[in-house]
Amino acid sequence: MGDGRRRFAPLLFFVGALLAVPVHAQLFGGDDTARKQIAEQAKRIDALSQQLGRIEDSLKSLSASNPALELSQQLERLRQEMTQLRGQIEVLGNEVQSASKRQRDMYLDLDTRMKRIEQPSTAAASPPAAGGAGPAPAAGPAQTADAEARAYDAAQNQRRIGNYPAAIAAFQNFVAQYPKSPLAHRAMYWIGDSQYNLRDFKNAILSQNKLIVAWPESASVPDALLNIASCQFELGDTAAARKSLDGLITRYPASDAAEKARRRLATLK
Repeated sequence: MGDGRRRFAPLLFFVGALLAVPVHAQLFGGDDTARKQIAEQAKRIDALSQQLGRIEDSLKSLSASNPALELSQQLERLRQEMTQLRGQIEVLGNEVQSASKRQRDMYLDLDTRMKRIEQPSTAAASPPAAGGAGPAPAAGPAQTADAEARAYDAAQNQRRIGNYPAAIAAFQNFVAQYPKSPLAHRAMYWIGDSQYNLRDFKNAILSQNKLIVAWPESASVPDALLNIASCQFELGDTAAARKSLDGLITRYPASDAAEKARRRLATLK
């Protein structure tokens, strides 16, 4: 009977280690659907933990069990439960990976759309040089536009590597130095987005509202409204979040942000 316990000890240790892995650490923050999936998976982990406890209790009972037939039957039941437990843990791991991939895909989709918005503005800010060698451009608007593009790209690089405090400071400096730049509204959006990633939800809402007020015709406004709704959800103000999503759909029904808003509202019904 001591051999039976030693036989299952490595597997129990492995299962316990898997259950101890924090699921939340595997995912990005932000998407409401993924958060619900995480909560459901947490419940399943609790259930698996309880099942593991029952298996451990069964192993303990083996030490007090003498008849060979009963011992054999208990061992067979333990084998079946262990097989089922391993399968459930594998399924749970796959679900966590799928939720993580969906959030990465959503982030990449947003980043791609933002790049499409920014490219025309960047091209206007940094016109290509004429073909062939020529005199260096004189100091003036051309150099200013080039400085704008460099400053904006530097701030974006900080955001893309996840250095959100540095990105916020760089974008704020950009808006202060180049308030009339065609990229200024994008810089303001990324300030709010970076604050959201730092879970500074109140300041993120303030930043996105500044964008909406200062650049009401900007293509960034729908995404700013969506970001505001996400912040309101995180702050627990579901009524305000619903109102923001409804307003986004009403004002910009054909936007990508409105489509995301519809999906979020559908999950709340």
